[in-house]
Amino acid sequence: MTDNSLYDDADDPHRPIRLGEAGAAGEAARWGNMLTLFMRIIALFWLLQGVMQWVIVLTATKPIFDETPTNAAIAVVFFAVLDLVAGVGLWLATPWGGVLWLLIAGAQIFVTLSVPGFFAGGYWLIALDLALIGLYFFLTFQAGRDYEAQRLREKRRRRRGPEQETVDGLFGRLQRQGRALLARLG
Repeated sequence: MTDNSLYDDADDPHRPIRLGEAGAAGEAARWGNMLTLFMRIIALFWLLQGVMQWVIVLTATKPIFDETPTNAAIAVVFFAVLDLVAGVGLWLATPWGGVLWLLIAGAQIFVTLSVPGFFAGGYWLIALDLALIGLYFFLTFQAGRDYEAQRLREKRRRRRGPEQETVDGLFGRLQRQGRALLARLG
């Protein structure tokens, strides 16, 4: 039999983002839940953007590469495909989804600056993308920091061992009972 209790999947790049557990580590769960909620809201917007790009591709009267300049047609297809993939990755709260979204948001900023009028919103879109990127980094940092603190607490608890916790629990209970007895006598 294989003992999987020693396996630490924290370095597994394909795992979803850890949310933490409620209770003593409730803070980690709170930041992780906020990050997941943020990623899912952004996923909905990016899926919508991808669908809008596909509407441009599929409703064109002539093939898109005949109707528009080649660079613009390539950009439409690029965003049509990758917006949807990034949206799925964000919805699943996977690390690759966040990375792909950052790539797409950076590309969106670049295209907005280099081809004015390609995206509706112009500089407002750039400001929104930068604000979302900043919020993503903040939430990721907070969730990661709290998850690491939770892992350290768990490692210390494992190092102490269950018998030590039992002794500490029994000793603590005896200490409390002794104090209560002294308080009644004194």
